[in-house]
Amino acid sequence: MEIKSQKRKGGINQGLIIFSGLIFVIGSILTYYFILRGVFGNFNTDYLIPSPKIVKSALAKDKPYIAILYSQYTENMLPEGSTWLNDNITTWKKFLDNTNNLYDVISDETIELGQHYKYRLIVLPGSKSLSDREVINLKKYIDKGGSVFATSGTASFSDDGKWRGWEFFNEVYGINFAKAIKNDDFTKIHTLRGGLPITANIPTGFPLKVATWDKPIAAEVMDPRAIQISFWYNYRLESGLTRENIKQTAGIVYGNYGKGRFVWMGFEINSVIGVQEDYIYFDKLFNNSINWLTYKPLAYYNEWPRGYRAAAIITPTLSEDIYNINNLLNVLKSEKVKATFFVDPYIAEQNKKLVSNLARYGDVGSLVDIGYLASVNDTSNNLDDFTTQKEKLNSAKSILESITGKPVIGANPYYGLFDENTVQSLIDEKYKFVITDSLTDRSVPKSIIRGEDKLISITKTARDDYEVIRDFGLNLSEYQLYTYQEDVDRILFEGGLYVFKLHTEYQCRSENVNVIKQIIQDLKRKDFWITTASEISKWFERKDKVEVKIEPRGESRVVLTVSNQGDKTINNLVIKVDLNQPATRITLNTEIIGTKLAKYEFDKTNKTVYLYINDLEKGESRTYYLDYTKPNA
Repeated sequence: MEIKSQKRKGGINQGLIIFSGLIFVIGSILTYYFILRGVFGNFNTDYLIPSPKIVKSALAKDKPYIAILYSQYTENMLPEGSTWLNDNITTWKKFLDNTNNLYDVISDETIELGQHYKYRLIVLPGSKSLSDREVINLKKYIDKGGSVFATSGTASFSDDGKWRGWEFFNEVYGINFAKAIKNDDFTKIHTLRGGLPITANIPTGFPLKVATWDKPIAAEVMDPRAIQISFWYNYRLESGLTRENIKQTAGIVYGNYGKGRFVWMGFEINSVIGVQEDYIYFDKLFNNSINWLTYKPLAYYNEWPRGYRAAAIITPTLSEDIYNINNLLNVLKSEKVKATFFVDPYIAEQNKKLVSNLARYGDVGSLVDIGYLASVNDTSNNLDDFTTQKEKLNSAKSILESITGKPVIGANPYYGLFDENTVQSLIDEKYKFVITDSLTDRSVPKSIIRGEDKLISITKTARDDYEVIRDFGLNLSEYQLYTYQEDVDRILFEGGLYVFKLHTEYQCRSENVNVIKQIIQDLKRKDFWITTASEISKWFERKDKVEVKIEPRGESRVVLTVSNQGDKTINNLVIKVDLNQPATRITLNTEIIGTKLAKYEFDKTNKTVYLYINDLEKGESRTYYLDYTKPNA
C-alpha cells in the first residue's frame, strides 16, 4: 500500500524562532549593559570585548607594580658592617605589606638597564648615591608618567661616592636644599599642613615627631609644580621671621615632573617615633602618599564649614584695667564679629553690669584658679584635687550664668594647665570646652573622650599680647600688627585655628586696640571663619562623628559614602573628592532613590570635586555615585 506523506498542520516557523532568539539575545545584552552601567557608571564598551590590551591589564593586576630600590652604591658609602640601608628597606616592606600592595626589590642595575619602566611606582629609600645612567633613566621614567617616592638627598653622590650636588633634587623635585637638621635634640617636631590629599584625615597642624639621628633635610620649594606639605620650623622655640622660616624648612613635598609624580620626604620613615597616635597618623600619611602616587581617588572632609580655609577665635581675658574691654566691644560691633570672654567669677560679682553686657558680644567663659606649676623647671604641678576643682568650676559656672543669663560652657584655667581631675570635673559640670596654654599640640582642637562624654580642648596656637607687648616690648602698633600677622599666615598655611588671646591691660588699651581691628580685617580677607569658642566646640563635636569612605568602581565612577555617627544633625559640611586624574562631564547620583543630593563643584585644575552637604541627620548614611568622563576615552 502506498503511503502518502501529508503536510503537518501547525508546524514550527523557523524564521520566527530565529527572530525570537535574536530579540532574546539583544535583550540579554541590553540588560547586561544596563546592569554594568548601574554598577560601574559610564564605561567604554570596548571593555566588554576581550582584547590583548584587556587581557594584559587583567593579568598585570596580580603582578607587582611597585619597586623598592636597594642601592648598592649607597650601601658602599656606609661604614663597614652598617645595617642602615637594610633597616630602611625592611621598614618600607612592612609599610607596603600593610597596604596590601605587591612589590619587588630591585637593584641599581635594573634601573641602569632600563628594566624599571614596567613599574608604576619606584621607591628610593635614602638613595643618596646613584650612577649617572640611573639618574638619566629615573628622569626619563618620571617624565613619561612614572611615580617616585623618595627620602633624603636623592642622587646627591655619584656611584663612586663623590659629591655630585643637588641637581636631581632641584630639577625633579623643584626644591632647593636649605639645611640639614642638627641633632642637638633627639627629636624634632615636624608640622603637617591640612587640606591636602597627602594629609587627608590627619589633624591639621599635627606635630609629627622625627628622630634626628640621620640629620634630616630641610628644603625650600622653588617651583609652582611642587607643593609644600610640612615644615620643621618651631615658632614656639626658634627665633627668626616666621614666614621665611616656614618657607625654608619644608620637610615633605609632592608634585609633578613631566607626566609623572613624586613625593619627597626629608627624613627616613623609620625615623618617625613617638606614641601610638604618631604612628597612626604617619601610617595615614604613608597610605595617602601611595594612593596619590598610584592615581587612586582620595576623599576627606574640609576642616572647617562652608569651605573656609582656616578659623579664628578672639579670646579676651578680663584681668587688670577691666574697663578697657569697652574699647574692644566697639571694634567687635563695627566689624560684626563675636568673641569669647573669660572672666574670674570674683571680678564678675564686683562688675555685674559690665559682665552682663559682654554676653551681647559673644560667649562668656569661666576663668578659674585650679592650681599652678611649682616652678619653671619643675615638670610636676600643684593642681588642686578633684573635689576642689569640681567645686571651683561649679561655683564659677553658677555665678557667671546668674549674671549673664546665658549658659557657660567654656573654661580657661588661670595658668593654662589642667589634668585628668580637671577633665572629669569639667565633664561633670557640663562644660563643653577648655582653653589651654599648651604649646606642643596640633593647631586644631582635640576631642577628649571619657566614656559617652566629650570635652573639646582648644590649644594656644599663636603668640598673645603678653608675649608681643609685655615680653617683646613691641609698643608700636605696626610691630604688633606684623608679629600677629606672621602667626595668622602660619595658621592659614596649616589650615588651623588662630586663637587670638588678649588681655585688658595690654592689647585692649585705647592706643593698642586698633591693631585688633586690623587683624580682624586681615582674617576676613584671608577667608578665615571668625567665630566663638562655643561654635568651634559644636562644630568639632559634630564633625568628629562624620565618616567618609571612597571606592573606585570601574574606569569612570567612584562611590562615596558619607555617614553621621553622632546624635546631632550636621550642616555646612564640605567633602573633597580628589579624582586623581583628568575628568570632564561630572555627574552626581545617589544609590537609593530619595537620598538628598548634594550641591557640587568641580575644580578641573586640581581634579577635585567639592560636595556641599547639609541636613545630614544623626545615624544617617548617604551613598553617592560620582561619574565622570576621561578626556582621552
